[in-house]
Amino acid sequence: MKVKSSSGSMSAEAQLQTRVTVLDNGLRVLVREVHTAPLVSVWCWYRVGSKDERAGLTGVSHWCEHMNFKGTTNIPREDVKGIIDRFGGFWNGYTWIDQTTYMETATTDALDKMLFIESERMERCLYDPADVDSERTVIISELQGNENDPDQLLDTEVTAAAFTRHPYRHPTIGWLRDLETISREDLYGYYRRHYRPNNATLVIVGDVETDDVLRRSEQAFGGIEAGSLPERVGITEPVQTEERRVTVRRDGSTAYLKVSYHAPAVDDSAFASMLVLDAVLTGAKGLNLWSSFSSAPPQRRSRLYRGLVDTGLAAAVGGACVATEHPYLFMVSVTAAAGQEMRAVEDATLETLDTMSTGGIGGDELERAKRQLRARMVFENDSVTNLAHQIGYFQTVSSLETYATLPERIRAVTTDDVTRVAALHLAPTNRTVGWFEPS
Repeated sequence: MKVKSSSGSMSAEAQLQTRVTVLDNGLRVLVREVHTAPLVSVWCWYRVGSKDERAGLTGVSHWCEHMNFKGTTNIPREDVKGIIDRFGGFWNGYTWIDQTTYMETATTDALDKMLFIESERMERCLYDPADVDSERTVIISELQGNENDPDQLLDTEVTAAAFTRHPYRHPTIGWLRDLETISREDLYGYYRRHYRPNNATLVIVGDVETDDVLRRSEQAFGGIEAGSLPERVGITEPVQTEERRVTVRRDGSTAYLKVSYHAPAVDDSAFASMLVLDAVLTGAKGLNLWSSFSSAPPQRRSRLYRGLVDTGLAAAVGGACVATEHPYLFMVSVTAAAGQEMRAVEDATLETLDTMSTGGIGGDELERAKRQLRARMVFENDSVTNLAHQIGYFQTVSSLETYATLPERIRAVTTDDVTRVAALHLAPTNRTVGWFEPS
């Protein structure tokens, strides 16, 4: 097996825990041994998401993800979802703005099956025209379902208004006009361009032996040829210079408010401070898209909860500051309490946000936020599945070193850092305000 191994400049502890190997075809293989139970989780990550789509093809990354569960040259369509089920395991996949990923977690004796599935998915998916047509109906129905959810609809409209040039403005599911016209050739061509080993990261975490896993990975993937990858997105979003506003009026019973601000990418030195700022405002969420947002954050002492929920203006508040490759958004979401005027809800929200850059935060708030963030980051690695997700996610949007050093970056944040990042990013000229008003 001809491979190149590396551990980069990560801490010594992280270097010992994760083996990083690159096969001759460019596939990056990351292995972490965890011998607490006879389980293994396999994730295959591709550096392709909705930000890589051109005009007229929005939603194609997500659609390809759907098609790649529809059978391959050597896996009949009806068997794709049953192979792992027979081992008592589970499988899934998702697409977002920076990445597409597929996963299986099962007992260790299923490892070869998992690697076989992912090697087939990388090289030999079929894209049967009949499946393309049926999946078009499924995805359009999914889009229409999202539009019937006022909170989701407002999120899409605010994001589209906040970005004027960068493709982060497009929803991952795509725009309806594109979903109606994308062809089988569009989908298959996109799949062949982006699903190459040199655009992928394979992550294996569990009760395995590293050298053995690397031999099996070479056998499964080594024969797949590297490809010429499309040029990466080079668009820089212009600096926002004035507040933008969006109002959506639809049938409904509840009013929603969203306030978004352009926020730093994960590699930016201000990212850790932004995480702490979000924790102070809405509660610490952690950084695992797979698991962290599935449970409520500890927010009863957060600023927006006390200013909106405790006063009866809102039924719920939330925030999202996520790790992305390019600068994205910090989004505050508020569900108005029944009978409350939206103007009063917005005024109270903006007053709280504005005081973050003028009044700063106290030392007790800072320490509580950092403590909660560190705890959430420990909890989100509580299984081989969650740990494998985090390793692959950060390798895709940044690097393993970024993942390994984030706890220390959070620990180093000061009250002055939070005030500084609030003054820079929570400026009125940097925000987009959205209302959903039930008609």
